[in-house]
Amino acid sequence: MIFFDCERLKHPNTGLYHYCLNLANAMARQADRLKNRELCVYVHDDKRYLLDSAVKVKKVRGWERALLYDSRIELWHTATQLSRYQPFNGRKVVTVHDLNFLYEPLTEAQKKRRLEIVKKNLRSCSAIVAISEFTKSDILKHLDTCDTQIEVIYNGCNRYEGEITEPLGKPEGRFIFAVGTILPKKNFHVLPALLVGNDYRLIIAGIYDSPEYVRQIMDQARRFGVGDRVSVPGPVSEGEKHWYLQHCDAFLHPSIAEGFGLPVIEAMQYGKPVFISNHTSLPEVGGDFAYYFNHDFDPEAMRKEFTDGMNDFVSGGKKPEDIIRHAESFSWDTAARQYIELYNRILY
Repeated sequence: MIFFDCERLKHPNTGLYHYCLNLANAMARQADRLKNRELCVYVHDDKRYLLDSAVKVKKVRGWERALLYDSRIELWHTATQLSRYQPFNGRKVVTVHDLNFLYEPLTEAQKKRRLEIVKKNLRSCSAIVAISEFTKSDILKHLDTCDTQIEVIYNGCNRYEGEITEPLGKPEGRFIFAVGTILPKKNFHVLPALLVGNDYRLIIAGIYDSPEYVRQIMDQARRFGVGDRVSVPGPVSEGEKHWYLQHCDAFLHPSIAEGFGLPVIEAMQYGKPVFISNHTSLPEVGGDFAYYFNHDFDPEAMRKEFTDGMNDFVSGGKKPEDIIRHAESFSWDTAARQYIELYNRILY
């Protein structure tokens, strides 16, 4: 039996949540591709309802008791490089989303501890999956993989089929939008400078992982005299997030540490002009269909890049239908097929 670790479904409004949810559902739709094996998803008991009914689930209440000694495990897929849950038996696939901690303002001791967790997870695994070529290059640069196979499998575009929900604090007038966990590596504090000389509002939605960083964002807004036009509402529902994506004038993702960048293609599926940094994996995901901040986030240069990009978009330089087509090229069904093919190669 093949087991896919979806423990991170317990953290909503995160990239790993969407990764586990969408990949598990997509693999269940293609279960007939598995050669005489069942795919079972490990998930906490109170998160079963999130998955499609076709997904075979092993409900977990006590991780240490429930999964580490399961004799049925032939292949275990660890969903993240920093997982602390590993079985004692069966072959193993590990998905590495990023080594972003190496680019964050952490102490060398903190970076070393996290790198040791990744090294432990990759030890004796049958295959490593990187979610971008950038992540693969980081793995090869910083880790000794002992010639273990490394395969790049891109994430899919998150398609939302639920109800689009108008937020209670709906912005009046034109607005630009950003979403993600509110952390320094997301670099959101550079965005208020874009509001100088126009009437846009800026909405930055996401989990408050760092209240100090939220204050830094608002300090920057006040510095540029636009504090009344910047809002950081915290986490929003999927329905509200997709309302913002549908109605925003542009989407912004200036992150300096990404393994993939799911919000970028989420916005692109609505044909929106997307402005991103040129760091880590983002140019790989945005390609020729995004606009870029190329001058180390100098406020004046960013304003020019944003204004020039919006003018280019309005004049048809980047067409919404081409942007949508690019987003649709990232498919969870394609990712599921590639994972299943990898499982089959390992087991046969």
